[in-house]
Amino acid sequence: MGGGLGSALIRLGGLSSDSDQVSVDSITLLVALLCACIVLGHLLEENRWINESVTALFIGLGTGTIILLATKGRSSRILEFDEELFFIYLLPPIIFNAGFQVKKKQFFRNFMNITMFGAAGTLISFCVISFGAKRLFETLDIGYLELRDYLAIGAIFSATDSVCTLQVLNQDETPLLYSLVFGEGVVNDATSVVLFNAIQKFDLTQINSRTGLKFIGNFFSLLITSTLLGVLIGLLCAYITKKLYFGRHSTDREIAIMILMAYLSYIMAELFDLSGILTVFFCGIVMSHYTWHNVTESSRVTTKHAFATMSFIAETFIFLYVGMDALDIEKWKFVSRSPGKSIGASALLLALVLIGRASFVFPLSFLSNFAKKSKSDKLSLKQQVTIWWAGLMRGAVSMALAYNQFAKSGHTQQPGNAIMITCTITVVLFSTVVFGLLTKPLVRLLLPPSDHPNIMNSVDPSSPKSLALPLLGNGLESGGGGEDSTPSFRTLLSTPTHTVHHYWRKFDDACMRPVFGGRFSA
Repeated sequence: MGGGLGSALIRLGGLSSDSDQVSVDSITLLVALLCACIVLGHLLEENRWINESVTALFIGLGTGTIILLATKGRSSRILEFDEELFFIYLLPPIIFNAGFQVKKKQFFRNFMNITMFGAAGTLISFCVISFGAKRLFETLDIGYLELRDYLAIGAIFSATDSVCTLQVLNQDETPLLYSLVFGEGVVNDATSVVLFNAIQKFDLTQINSRTGLKFIGNFFSLLITSTLLGVLIGLLCAYITKKLYFGRHSTDREIAIMILMAYLSYIMAELFDLSGILTVFFCGIVMSHYTWHNVTESSRVTTKHAFATMSFIAETFIFLYVGMDALDIEKWKFVSRSPGKSIGASALLLALVLIGRASFVFPLSFLSNFAKKSKSDKLSLKQQVTIWWAGLMRGAVSMALAYNQFAKSGHTQQPGNAIMITCTITVVLFSTVVFGLLTKPLVRLLLPPSDHPNIMNSVDPSSPKSLALPLLGNGLESGGGGEDSTPSFRTLLSTPTHTVHHYWRKFDDACMRPVFGGRFSA
């Protein structure tokens, strides 16, 4: 048995010419490791330090170490991190499920803050990291990097790891923070990817005011177009399920059309060079608002758990994948000649990530508090620190963008590019493990359970999650205008989000739901 395992590990290390057998061994090992991650994650669920993403990372690192020992260090390839695999197959179910399961009322009532943190904040962080990297890396002499590379570094390290963040924050214990960090993470990832793609397309040899305005215009047009595409495909799916009512013949068709059209929204966005992240996220929101109520009860239960399960497996696979790929010898052979430069560059990038996030969280929180009159709606200093810390983790999006910029097909022969790949791996591992381990204790220290607002017993019937909705008090649940059921212009200025919500519900009940289905407001 031991010999069989050893030979399998050697084949997995790439020393066998039988590629089909290597593929079978790899898949077998990955499935077994995913099972181990689920079991260990369940056993450690109540642990205040460990979360499932960190568990998967450690299992991946441990497995990679065993494979290296079994191949006596001769293997230069364990598992190759493929950015196409990540963006095409692993990311869509995670983002779609986030939109499908989101508490929509709370998300849209914090929409201005989420957009401000996710879009404007990412741009500020991008500028800080890009400028800091260009000024500081030149002193380290890590190799030749172009202006495009430094701008790409800003986009790469501005992308937060929303997957890991959502695992360390509890939406029932800290609903406001969860909503802000969750929404910011999705918008942040989309903004970072759009920024990165825009950098690849623009001619940076001639930068002037006209180029800058064109860049900003393309950036915002991509965000708006991506959102509209997701909404349109979501509405199309709702219309189809309402008019055809597949459930009278087969619930399988209802489930299949929802899954396929959700994935279609992402693929179409990528086909048209839009932001697939934003498209599939808003497609998920629209589907949960309309389509989910047009299908049979059995289809509702099945789709709710099917999307959540696919998202969970993809999340676990990503961290396991990153952990194993971090030990690839080829990525470290250039760095071994000058380890001091790699350590220095990694430390600088970590410092820039900390500074870049602080440079927008606290100023934008101040602006948000200044615009709000109610003290309960303002973000306290402890909450601001929690938001700053919870968004420091970097993950698979940063890895995928780094590979796209500095390593084609996972390979690189330039010292500067190799150092940037290893720096990205170092920052991802350090931030996920160290920052991730400390987030739960930090939240409990800064925001003990007694400080958490009481969760109301009201339920959001339009959400597949069907959980209690917090932060819907102050007499705003029924319309958003306080005691006056018809908000005035003065109310619009004082509580714009709640007033817009009031009129949207009236429009939704009168025009949208009769066509696209869904549950009418009470």
